[in-house]
Amino acid sequence: MNQEIKGLIYKFENLGIANSSDGALLIGHVPFKGPQAWLNIIFPKLNNEEVALLEEDLRTTIPKEYKDFLMNFSNGCNILSSNLSLYGLRRQLTRDPKANSRQPFSILTPNKYERPENAKDSYFFIGGYQWDGSLLYIDKDTNIVHCGSPDDATSKVQWASFEKMLLSELKRLYTFFDEEGREIDEDVSTLPY
Repeated sequence: MNQEIKGLIYKFENLGIANSSDGALLIGHVPFKGPQAWLNIIFPKLNNEEVALLEEDLRTTIPKEYKDFLMNFSNGCNILSSNLSLYGLRRQLTRDPKANSRQPFSILTPNKYERPENAKDSYFFIGGYQWDGSLLYIDKDTNIVHCGSPDDATSKVQWASFEKMLLSELKRLYTFFDEEGREIDEDVSTLPY
């Protein structure tokens, strides 16, 4: 993973770092949002067996660059209180607050259960935005990352690669937050378009 990307994800480590009971790394404690609120969450990486089972369930391959991210950095992640979420494998479904369990949003949902009708077979959905549910996807034919609205895979903005998208989106999204992790104006869209 690009060191600049890692540095941005860890930007708020001065506000605290902790681990959930299931190994998620919590970065940037923001108690003004809630007692258990954290800005960024990195989930335990996937192994080869988990990736194989996930691809079998999805009935497609995961694009190489995103697979590398899932296996070598994080099984999805939540950025800036889920303003941007990258999807991964949900290893458990508990919602018991006492369990202190943190799980990524499921990569199965947009790829299998709630896929936009006009999505081509080559589109692999990797994440989305909290603002309105806009989705990020990689076109496996070109490796270009696109962003479209929640129910329409028509590209509204694109990046040359997953790494370029993540770096530019981290830089852009951090401009919406102050040094204490507070959103500067909650009424301003955080979408890239």
